[in-house]
Amino acid sequence: MNTVTAELPTDLETLLRQLRLPHARSIAAEVLATARAQRWDPAEVVKALLSEESAGRARSMLTARRKAAGFPTGKTFEVWDENASSIPLPTQHALQTLEWVHRRENLVVCGPAGTGKTFFLEALGQNVIQAGMPVAWFTLEQIGVLVRAHRSDDSLGKAIAKIVRAELVVIDDVGLLPVGTDAAEGLYRIVEAAYERKSVAISSNLHPSGFDELMPKTLATATVDRLLHHALLCQTSGDSVRLAQALHGQGVKPST
Repeated sequence: MNTVTAELPTDLETLLRQLRLPHARSIAAEVLATARAQRWDPAEVVKALLSEESAGRARSMLTARRKAAGFPTGKTFEVWDENASSIPLPTQHALQTLEWVHRRENLVVCGPAGTGKTFFLEALGQNVIQAGMPVAWFTLEQIGVLVRAHRSDDSLGKAIAKIVRAELVVIDDVGLLPVGTDAAEGLYRIVEAAYERKSVAISSNLHPSGFDELMPKTLATATVDRLLHHALLCQTSGDSVRLAQALHGQGVKPST
């Protein structure tokens, strides 16, 4: 496209603002200048403007979904070393197809600290976002805070329903810290509300069979029963990647 400097007629700019077409408006002057210079068919002008508006809205929605998800770091599979993970490569590749999300199945990744559980789930969550589906990311501590905040005005049911509007709800680091009553109740409520409707992914340093060490046995049994009924279970192993990097001086950049 030509880079001819041109101004957009005021009345046309006003119309584009009124119609809320910011992305088309941002390139309209350039498109019109190029169309005049290259004698475009009028349909090509319309197509160029609407294509940019469509692409711009898709970019904006992607950014909004990522922000709403609440990812901890923003890591993706672009920086994931699949060969360093103890999760079998066929399993990694199968999970990245997101068929399990489309089937509303759950995923539990359990294993020692530092073995890539959170990284892997975040990268999967980013793929879900990229596929046009919303994601919600929580730690158990955040769930406990949410339960306490909504218990006083009896709006907890509405808050849980809002969470499971996401196609994938990720709950990170289950078992890392003691589970309070509020967090245990919130975990159960989310798993129960999402059951056979949406997907839940959990990272934990405990196998789900050990969740009764963290929360009341009755509540743990009900939670795990629903969680694992339609679930894929991945177990990681090995030493902490973070610790290994730190010991080899890879955790920080050298001072200049």
